Amino acid sequence: MRGKSVLLIIGGGIAAYKSLDLIRRLAERGVKTRAILTRAGAEFVTPLSVSALTADKVYCELFSLTDESEMGHIELSRAADLVVVAPATADLMGKLAAGLANDLASTALLATDKRILMAPAMNVRMWQSPSVCRSTETLARDGVLFVGPNDGEMACGEFGPGRMAEPLEIVAAIEQALKIRGGALDGFKALVTAGPTQEPLDPVRFLANRSSGKQGYAIADALAGAGADTVLVSGPVEIAPPPHVKLVKVTTAREMLAACEAELPADIAVMSAAVADWRPDIAANNKIKKNGDHQVPTIRLMENPDILALLAAHKSRPRLVVGFAAETDDVLPHAAAKRTRKGADWIVANDVSGNVMGGDRNQVHLITASSQDSWPEMSKADVARRLVQHITQHFQGTAS
Repeated sequence: MRGKSVLLIIGGGIAAYKSLDLIRRLAERGVKTRAILTRAGAEFVTPLSVSALTADKVYCELFSLTDESEMGHIELSRAADLVVVAPATADLMGKLAAGLANDLASTALLATDKRILMAPAMNVRMWQSPSVCRSTETLARDGVLFVGPNDGEMACGEFGPGRMAEPLEIVAAIEQALKIRGGALDGFKALVTAGPTQEPLDPVRFLANRSSGKQGYAIADALAGAGADTVLVSGPVEIAPPPHVKLVKVTTAREMLAACEAELPADIAVMSAAVADWRPDIAANNKIKKNGDHQVPTIRLMENPDILALLAAHKSRPRLVVGFAAETDDVLPHAAAKRTRKGADWIVANDVSGNVMGGDRNQVHLITASSQDSWPEMSKADVARRLVQHITQHFQGTAS
């Protein structure tokens, strides 16, 4: 970690004293720390003690003319390799989850373009409260990393989860978070779609498909592991999001398109979602019921937006656009035609007539403008890693 830098936000809580040891432990490993001390945090540790250990000034006020002239809060939030919040209070977590910013700490958290690692510390009842649980779930979906909290006796005398992780535990989590940086795709932004879309027919029915999202989630995980800043736009699936990935949940094809366009520009787009080709032209406001006359209602369908084709033709087109073709017959000819028709650079094709959707293994073909490469059957995680290797080689070849 030598040569790395961390922005440490010290929240208000008795565990703030551990932040002083954390700074010292990071310094031992050659990590430079700048610190933001919240007003509540200053009730537990002094700016002088933090400044002495960081060998730098401590930032406290959002509207400090001196601080803003020397290093504005935007630059402060982006100059480090990682933002660490320790202790992360319910207040700081709730503000970031809700997009609120009324002091230097919360503003820096919203303004940063770096990963955020939080070390929660609070009373066990607070940690288990529905509101804090919602904040934690939201932050995890947004790609925020967590270390702790640990079980143990609280300063208030209660026992349970809520104790801030020990400094060396936080150092290990920082080291793990920073390992992702410096990968082959460091500095690249990747956009991945996964899962099915659901197109409502009425409040209780929808059109969808059998996609599990497993392949797309594995690809997002592999891209993040290679260092790419990865956004995963996912339809409704029952899979935990990969670590270090920003998750955007959607339901319909139109929502997925809007979410993808909102994340442009990007360097890499891997469109693995099984987007519904059609949707009912009118979604009924009430459940469509049988009326006893045995008449089957007519459902008129209309075409959904073609997300792959639209991104491939977008004014902010990613440098590499990879589509997926799920076929049941004539896999290679149909996939090759799809690549040309949609304007994609590559197509990953597979035969879904067997137990692929929902399964853990896949056999695919990588089709480019100049080649068709058939891969042996392997796990979906291995397919993802192999695809990311090809993506890495593509950009290394472009650079040379």
